[in-house]
Amino acid sequence: MNATEDMNATQDPQPHDDAPLVELAGVSKFYGNIRALEDISLRVHPGEITCVLGDNGAGKSTLIKIISGLHQHDGGTFSIQGEETRLASPREALDRGIATVYQDLAVVPLMPVWRNFFLGSEPTVGRGPLRRLDVQRMRRTTHSELLRMGIDLRDVDQPIGTLSGGERQSVAIARAVHFGAKVLVLDEPTAALGVKQSGVVLKYVAAARDAGLGVVLITHNPHHAYLVGDRFVLLKRGAMAGAYEKDELELEELVRQMAGGSELEELSHELRR
Repeated sequence: MNATEDMNATQDPQPHDDAPLVELAGVSKFYGNIRALEDISLRVHPGEITCVLGDNGAGKSTLIKIISGLHQHDGGTFSIQGEETRLASPREALDRGIATVYQDLAVVPLMPVWRNFFLGSEPTVGRGPLRRLDVQRMRRTTHSELLRMGIDLRDVDQPIGTLSGGERQSVAIARAVHFGAKVLVLDEPTAALGVKQSGVVLKYVAAARDAGLGVVLITHNPHHAYLVGDRFVLLKRGAMAGAYEKDELELEELVRQMAGGSELEELSHELRR
């Protein structure tokens, strides 16, 4: 490389340095003649939580499937750190740093916590016929990684099915952080939990954000979203009903939007005697 080329290389900025971790621009998805999503846009930045809110049938599940690589979009662009892409599988999404924690968690209830923590990514020792699972390393790592997230389990050998719903969600979040996720997609993590357990999960969602991950929180609960969210994307029947930064709206307005906004006011007027 000559002096001129070297100077140009030094001066040229890295094209994707400031790009969002994940960006959807005008993304659409159709199943035959059925519109599941149309013209959806959102950005996910490191150290921030993007909340996607909507009722049943709003398109939240389809959005998760596109981001996680389960389904491909039909229109618009999907970019990872500034590079337009089309994920072929959930494994490819994971390799690109996108981890998805589904509502059912995909855990094996009778297996110990440490085995679920490493499920599908178990380290081994030895070679050939003497090759075996590195159980001590998995136990030690599971305990230390959970502790780093503020989860102090007395016994990582206990079946994960004996943990509360909030604790199981927390283990799944800690697992994603440990295996190098840059983007964490959470599918209704507090849907089946009580108030106290929901608070536990939201605390660990915030911990993932503070660890520098970009978080996509899928929920139908505006109160939970407003507690931790930095920006909000509202979906309604597969289309965007609004996109807001946190300083652009109060909780009451977010609740009103989720409840139907003007439609609810119109219904209230019709029902009034």
